[in-house]
Amino acid sequence: MTNSPVVVIGGGAAGMMAALSARRAGARVILVEPNEKLGRKLYITGKGRCNLTNNTTPEGVLRHVPRNGRFLYSAVTRFPPAAVMEYFETLGVPLKTERGGRVFPCSDRAADVIDALFFALKKAGVSLLRDRATALEIQEDRVTGVVLEGQTLAAGAVILATGGLSYPATGSTGDGYRLAQEAGHTIVEPRPSLVPLEEAEDTCARMQGLSLKNVTLTLKNQKKKAVFQEQGEMLFTHFGLSGPLVLSASAHANWAKDTYTAVIDLKPALDEEKLEARILRDVAQAPNKAFHNFLEGLLPRLLIPVAGERAQIPADLPVNAMTRAQRRRLMEVMKHFAIPIAGPRPIKEAIITAGGVKTGEVDPGSMMSKKTAGLFLAGELLDVDAYTGGFNLQIAWCTGRAAGEGAAQYCQEEAE
Repeated sequence: MTNSPVVVIGGGAAGMMAALSARRAGARVILVEPNEKLGRKLYITGKGRCNLTNNTTPEGVLRHVPRNGRFLYSAVTRFPPAAVMEYFETLGVPLKTERGGRVFPCSDRAADVIDALFFALKKAGVSLLRDRATALEIQEDRVTGVVLEGQTLAAGAVILATGGLSYPATGSTGDGYRLAQEAGHTIVEPRPSLVPLEEAEDTCARMQGLSLKNVTLTLKNQKKKAVFQEQGEMLFTHFGLSGPLVLSASAHANWAKDTYTAVIDLKPALDEEKLEARILRDVAQAPNKAFHNFLEGLLPRLLIPVAGERAQIPADLPVNAMTRAQRRRLMEVMKHFAIPIAGPRPIKEAIITAGGVKTGEVDPGSMMSKKTAGLFLAGELLDVDAYTGGFNLQIAWCTGRAAGEGAAQYCQEEAE
């Protein structure tokens, strides 16, 4: 095998897995990461618990990838969620599966996942270098080295795993896009995905801090077509909407082409007939109650003034004086609480970046560039992203594994 090492640029999920996989396949490996700690973004995934994959089949993973899922078929079939789970269990991280197939460490500590990977790298003999890559050395359409801030490394192969543009404080600065572009790649414009949404009005700010559980959120475009619908949790903030449902909904939006309205069903367990029966029963029990007090049995406190205004019912109206038309408007508000959306929050607040290196320019089996020999790409840098639930980390692990093995094999073939 060639003496020149596989140089992995980026110490996140995909980079660490790539380094471990290349080393396991027999290559000498140097992992370059400017941050003092590896896997900084892993610390904040799953609210600090690290939702590291989803306990489903390869097909189940691909169903949760809205764009370029077919590109991942080879990588996710060779390193599916079951194998990822087994891998981490053998590294000494016991796992558990929760609602929706989400897989977490039993300890609920992201740090346990990062520590396990770090010790595995040390034990395998991967060299860790704290530095930043500024350029690739490319001769005759093949990569020969990496220019760092502190030195230049000769390389038998290079794996780019620098992440996207989300959470720049964790080191996702977009360097990888520039390096890939300089190596001849097309970059599909990066945009935020799994991101909170800004409202076009000021309704949410009035209910800031209110968390809703067991509501149904529907995201509709300007043609009233539903692009997303799911039941779960969400949150009103000073700028608009956030929480698990909202992040998932954002991945279905095409901001360049469409405008959207978020429609919340506050009572998904009751159809309109049952809801009306419930309201009439409550009215019969306390006919002289003022409308705003009456609503306390039906809605969270912060929602009541907004709901009353939308239903155009005076706050002090005795509920037995409510007209049929007013009652219909109240039900409409409760079943179809609409929030016009201005757009997503900035990309730096997104959990994941959509866009990136065009998948048609990368070999799906080995993750090697079709533009520059010896250059491999993995993780969020590629134009693939998924919905919430552990699917994005599954993409990082399986593309990292494919790139690591591909780079080791490339070095071996070059040496022979």
